[in-house]
Amino acid sequence: MDDIKMTELLKERFRIEMEKQDRGGVYALTQRKMAYNSNRIEGSTLTEKQTASIFETGTIRADGSVFRTKDVEEMTGHFTMFNYMLDTCEEILSQRLIKEYHYRLKAGVFEDIANGYPIGEYKNRRNMVSNIMTSTPENVEEDMKVLLEDYNSKEPHSLKDLAEFHARFEKIHPFQDGNGRTGRMILFKECLRSCVMPFIIGNDRKAEYYECLNKAQQNEDYEPLIRYFGQEQERYVEMVKDFIVPVVKK
Repeated sequence: MDDIKMTELLKERFRIEMEKQDRGGVYALTQRKMAYNSNRIEGSTLTEKQTASIFETGTIRADGSVFRTKDVEEMTGHFTMFNYMLDTCEEILSQRLIKEYHYRLKAGVFEDIANGYPIGEYKNRRNMVSNIMTSTPENVEEDMKVLLEDYNSKEPHSLKDLAEFHARFEKIHPFQDGNGRTGRMILFKECLRSCVMPFIIGNDRKAEYYECLNKAQQNEDYEPLIRYFGQEQERYVEMVKDFIVPVVKK
């Protein structure tokens, strides 16, 4: 089965299972895996089992472990953002849509609200990521406009286009917090829209992900990031292939 056919079947399964609130198929598997890995990359203390419990029952079993309420709030926000992404995956990427994703991730996070972080809006304070100087708050709007104009002029998009967009988006770092999770959700959305097999960036390969991303941002060397995305595609295909079967129309 080629990537286009497989991606179309995947989108169909996502729509059906989300509508039916199916917790046993590829939609639920992807929700749990992506939320766990993307949040864990950013320092979440929740385990994969706890993530699954939040998604499936809305609860966490009290086993003596200590976890941050922020982690739970961001995990539920990620589930909401994923659902909204599926509802909008065929839309052309825009600043409005990106802000909507961020809003759904962060709207229920008390710590961010208490700190005065803009929710669903661009940052109002300067921030840094490792050795990368990100866009200043006053330049974010224009930098995002240029990025999206460049990206949207290239349709249909390839894995190379996605790697370039992701590196530039994360270098702009438009939000006060939640840039990585929003950026990785955009990658998944754009894969679905372009019928490129989507992927989940695994926490177990976080160091390699950051290394490849840094090379792309510092030297405009995108090949390592493209290869990395391809490897993560292979892992995702292996995980979901048995869940994807043609839907029989009645």
